[in-house]
Amino acid sequence: MSLARSHRRQPFARSGPAAPGAARRRLGAVFVALATGAVLAVVPGTSAPAATAPAATPADGNEAGWPVTDAHLPTPWTEEVTPDNALPEYPRPQLTRDRWANLNGLWEFAGATEGEAPPFGESLAEEILVPYPTESELSGIDRHEDLMWYRRTVEVPRSWRTAGQRVLLNFGAVDHTATVWVNGQEVAHHEGGYGRFSADVTDALTTSGPQEVLVGVTDRTDATWQPVGKQRNVPDRGIFYEAASGIWQTVWMEPVAGAHAEHLDLTTDIDTSTLALTVEGSEAADGSTVDVVVRGGGVGVDGDRATKGKVVARTTGAVGEEVSVRLPDAHLWTPDDPYLYDLQVRVLDAEGEVVDTVGSYFGMREIGVAKGEDGRNHITLNGEVLFLQSTLDQGYWPDGIYTAPTDEALAFDLVKHKELGFNTVRKHIKVEPDRWFYHADRLGLLVWQDMPSMKTGRPPAEAQERFERELDEMIEQHSSWTSVIGWVPFNEGWGEWSKEATGRIAREVKEQDPTRLVNAHSGVNCCDSLGDSGEGDIIDWHQYVGPAQPVPDATRASLDGEHGGFGLEVDGHMWFGEGHAYEMTPDVATLTRRYVENQEDVLTAALQCGISGSVYTQITDVEHEVNGFFTYDRQVEKMDFAQVRAVNERIIEGADGSGGEPPVVDPGTPGLAGVHSWGFDEGTGATAADGVGDADATLTGTTWTDGVTGGGLSFDGAGEADTGQSLVRTDGSYSVSAWAMLDVADGGFQTVVSQDTGGNSAFFLQYSGQDQRWAMSFIGARALSPTKPEPGRWYHLTGVRDAEAGELSLYVDGEQVATQDVCMAPATEGSLVIGRGQYGSNDVDHLRGDVDDVRVFDRALSDAEVAELAAG
Repeated sequence: MSLARSHRRQPFARSGPAAPGAARRRLGAVFVALATGAVLAVVPGTSAPAATAPAATPADGNEAGWPVTDAHLPTPWTEEVTPDNALPEYPRPQLTRDRWANLNGLWEFAGATEGEAPPFGESLAEEILVPYPTESELSGIDRHEDLMWYRRTVEVPRSWRTAGQRVLLNFGAVDHTATVWVNGQEVAHHEGGYGRFSADVTDALTTSGPQEVLVGVTDRTDATWQPVGKQRNVPDRGIFYEAASGIWQTVWMEPVAGAHAEHLDLTTDIDTSTLALTVEGSEAADGSTVDVVVRGGGVGVDGDRATKGKVVARTTGAVGEEVSVRLPDAHLWTPDDPYLYDLQVRVLDAEGEVVDTVGSYFGMREIGVAKGEDGRNHITLNGEVLFLQSTLDQGYWPDGIYTAPTDEALAFDLVKHKELGFNTVRKHIKVEPDRWFYHADRLGLLVWQDMPSMKTGRPPAEAQERFERELDEMIEQHSSWTSVIGWVPFNEGWGEWSKEATGRIAREVKEQDPTRLVNAHSGVNCCDSLGDSGEGDIIDWHQYVGPAQPVPDATRASLDGEHGGFGLEVDGHMWFGEGHAYEMTPDVATLTRRYVENQEDVLTAALQCGISGSVYTQITDVEHEVNGFFTYDRQVEKMDFAQVRAVNERIIEGADGSGGEPPVVDPGTPGLAGVHSWGFDEGTGATAADGVGDADATLTGTTWTDGVTGGGLSFDGAGEADTGQSLVRTDGSYSVSAWAMLDVADGGFQTVVSQDTGGNSAFFLQYSGQDQRWAMSFIGARALSPTKPEPGRWYHLTGVRDAEAGELSLYVDGEQVATQDVCMAPATEGSLVIGRGQYGSNDVDHLRGDVDDVRVFDRALSDAEVAELAAG
């Protein structure tokens, strides 16, 4: 627990320090004892009552209680949570049965030590409310343990123990490594904090009486290389948050026949109006027949009155084999019309008797990439260009951390997406419970699904293999949701180990699921990224405040994967006493205005650059980040939602792939003298004369020195030459050239020439310390030289912005060395400055070296002109 939260309620004494070390331990899990014999009829989307085990006896001194009335930052649902109603809804909407028992509720709990024997038959000292992570207030534990035990006993109903029946114990997710015992017999072992798993516990049950279930969990979070997403053992006051350990999704049990369905693989084809269905079954179901019935007017929508509930298709097939179901006049699923068909699958034995019946649903839709009217690649839904207007959705809760307090809360953020005019959600490096995807399906939201990342850095080989295993599991378990339209294996290079591996993984994901898009690397231009592998269906850049403006290439559409991040503090509704964002605002009106202005830039980027979607950060505040539409507790709306919806709808309607008007480019002033130039031949004084125009530069913290020819100007890491005027029309074409020599070429940025905006420089002709190369840069995009410059050597640098071609180019010593597609540029009225840049409204990147003969041109120079300029 961070020091910033040390004032929070701590109802239990720690049961002993968690032992360090990374060795995997098969600790034990408790099988919840079911005291009732309730048989529950379940329909997807309904709130079925929970069948709960008897409450464990509170440990001595435990004053914790539910509902939690003293939460640090309560949500509207915090006080609704009690041991009797902890997420009682049916947890598996795509494979429903009419008999099940919810095992959420109070379990016994204890921290563990390395090497400790499973405590079979022993009562544990504490109690925990499952399925809330141990670190959450709703759990009643409110702390992290590296190693832990869960225990409970249950009575299995007699009706579940008839001949041929099997009893399954199901876990939605346990973070991170779990081992399950029933009556001392190991029945399951699972690694991975985001995947569901089941155990057939029939043979471990005793003939009568209570059955003991013990669950042992190991979760060292970011002390290892396991995929963790944003979780950290020590959350920072930035973009990494509280950990969420242990059981964090619903635990439940059900009786099934020996021959039963285990998974439905659903793939739709709108061109042929067919559903391809594969019923994956238990070993005993091999060779069994399946009867498939599709009914109209599906789950969660009113549907077409003429077909609602009526059989529209029926066929038979075999377990394990693909069955093709043709749907005449198929009703397509879209965000505006999220029509879902009901599906029933029955498994029949050799005599034709029904032994298993499961319910499900699906939507008919197709996602792809195709050319728009503008000739560029765009994302299409059902064959039509659709702009994917999205937020970043991280799925964190102040009371439950990874686990929403109630199902209504789980759906809340998605409902608000629709009300705000969004049609897409980027589920950011977390995987939600199945009911979250069900809500996205029924509401009509497209989903980019991220793979939870490892911590930053370059992981060892074993961690790489584990990451790929868990990625494979995530795709396998979520490949039938209608809402999911794309997979995102990597984010900003976090845990990436090689560009070649990223490309290979993108190809393998596409082979595993060819029906969805693959975004190989969100934020490939950012942070820890190792560069663009060229693979996948999407080019994805991040830019704050942005938006990012990647241009589609010959095979891929482009996406602004993250932008925005405008912040507002709301007293009494923040996790910490203060917050941060990429740009802070003082009030609701300013925050709304900046959002609308930023989204108008998104529309311009869609029309001029051809981006197919954008992802605004973010739907709610999270811990120290205060850049949400809602506060972290979901109690306060932070913008004028009517204005938000209006601009979002305008973007979706206007960004139709037709493209905008081409930019009008001024031919500019001919010749190589430029429209402004500074030769730095004065040798004395505090002013450098503009040899062509009237923008003499005021010198601060500089000294005169020898130049390439005549005099030059020297900067010591704190100086500048400020022209006092905006000399470059940055929304048009321009060129900037200079001779430059570095004193040192290290990891720091150094700017030769830039133009202020008051926020981030409109452009930087610079040395990029991150890349250790010369660069002509915009925020989020750099044209880089191929080699590192040598300190003490003069280089001729020219940066060219060609607005008509949509390119940013860098020339070194008269030769073009790099070109970057950048279709837009920020307008600016700030001063052109030599010797430093601006970033985040601060003066930064001061030059440590010398400059001579700086020139500004109001047009894009040709290759020949740059070569002549450098030679002269």
